[in-house]
Amino acid sequence: MTIARFDLFIEPLLRLLAQHPGGIGTADAQRQLADQFSISEEDRRQLLPSGVYPVYKSRIGWAHDRLKREGLSSSVRRGLWRITDKGLAYAKQHPKLAQEEVARLARPTKSSVAGSDQSAVLLTGTCDILDLPPDERIHLALHEIRESLVRDVLQHIAARDPEFFERLVLQTLRAIGYGADEGSLEHSGSPGDDGIDGVISLDRLGLDQVYVQAKRYAPDRKIHKEAIHGFIGALHLQGANKGVFITTSSFSLGAKRAGEEVRGLSLRLIDGDMLARLMIDHQVGVRHEAIPIPRLDLDFWEEG
Repeated sequence: MTIARFDLFIEPLLRLLAQHPGGIGTADAQRQLADQFSISEEDRRQLLPSGVYPVYKSRIGWAHDRLKREGLSSSVRRGLWRITDKGLAYAKQHPKLAQEEVARLARPTKSSVAGSDQSAVLLTGTCDILDLPPDERIHLALHEIRESLVRDVLQHIAARDPEFFERLVLQTLRAIGYGADEGSLEHSGSPGDDGIDGVISLDRLGLDQVYVQAKRYAPDRKIHKEAIHGFIGALHLQGANKGVFITTSSFSLGAKRAGEEVRGLSLRLIDGDMLARLMIDHQVGVRHEAIPIPRLDLDFWEEG
């Protein structure tokens, strides 16, 4: 028996989540959907090419990703999926999803295919992704995986406390290459910290330092210029000339201008999207899996 495409799991998963508004274990949801689709034990043992993860669980996972992308569900902690208030309202408003609506939910967004020459074609529906050469499909898939992971990383950060975020920021900066060694990172975030959450020494003597402020905000709450001016003032009080302001949300236009127009010090602003991408690139809270892609070794076949 062939395992259903991931888009066919979207509506059944939505209905299942709506039946468990307090949340349902990921494994339980996967088992119930597998039973609903009559997936045999043999098919449940079918693994992805990596040989690690079952195919049916992967497809159900991608169906959940589509619901999360629309704000209809969440996975704020490991092994638990929970429908959002928006998702409950959506399920009630749509007692039966039209085929066109399922296709809309399943379709890659502009961000998930950005940078591809094929993005406009895919989004207009005039070309199926399976019509693309295999290597292009791989790159599109990897890009979409990254975009999904950006959302997951930020969602998991939002579920943790501010102190965890402050330490995470220092860990990420260390992974990028800031700091002479592990002892060069100092977490100072606490009430009365004068707007400084951490200090990174760029040399072993601590003569060259970067001061850090970290703000864990909801995605719809922007950082405004007043916060940047406050951080600049804190840097001046410390006699510092380097600062990094990092948030899980985004910066208003005024905040960006304040960061660009400051004189006498180097200031960098990092929003949630950039932070998540830096964590992905440098494997902070993220694990990279190597998938071998065989290619013909042309040097081997050259005549000697």
